[in-house]
Amino acid sequence: MTPRRTTRTLVLIAGLAAVVVPLARTWALQWGATDDDLDADLPGDELVPDPLIGATRAITIDAPPEQVWPWVVQLGLGRGGFYSYDRLERAFGLDVHSADRVEQRWQSLAVGDAVHLGPEVALEVVRLDRNAAMVLAAPDSAWVWAFVLRPGRYGTTRLVVRERYARLGWWSRAAFEVLGVASTVMSRAMLRGIRDRVQGARGPEVP
Repeated sequence: MTPRRTTRTLVLIAGLAAVVVPLARTWALQWGATDDDLDADLPGDELVPDPLIGATRAITIDAPPEQVWPWVVQLGLGRGGFYSYDRLERAFGLDVHSADRVEQRWQSLAVGDAVHLGPEVALEVVRLDRNAAMVLAAPDSAWVWAFVLRPGRYGTTRLVVRERYARLGWWSRAAFEVLGVASTVMSRAMLRGIRDRVQGARGPEVP
């Protein structure tokens, strides 16, 4: 390949990357979300009003919120798991086993409780509205993770999951961008995992 052709090839690759990378990033941060989901003011937004990075992902579940809620509220390591790639998480040393049914022992979550993502990593429950919203936050609200159940038409539920990362030090954008990539992979699997479990089992009613 001649130097001129090599240069043109590199310019073409750079041009394609300049177009594809922003589109891919947008898709990753907004997977499954509609304009209504993206524009909605959701519980937890007030904790990080001016996020450095925000992600809103969503899925429609063919069941009412009261049947989706029990699966959401039992999320966490040592609880119902994350309904995603258990084998991958175990490969990183996390003893994750996602539940395939609603367990009464994991339904008594309360504000102030810790939801563990790893043995030494946990988020605090800062808001819990039954059948409507569960908001988890890292210390100082550096990261807020909200699960919002919005009633849809014909008895469906719109499960919207929003992450907001605060502006911290100079290092925060690079760190949160990397975290966002991992979050995209796991969140898609989690949303689908919750949907499939709810629609497959229509989990037992929780008193």
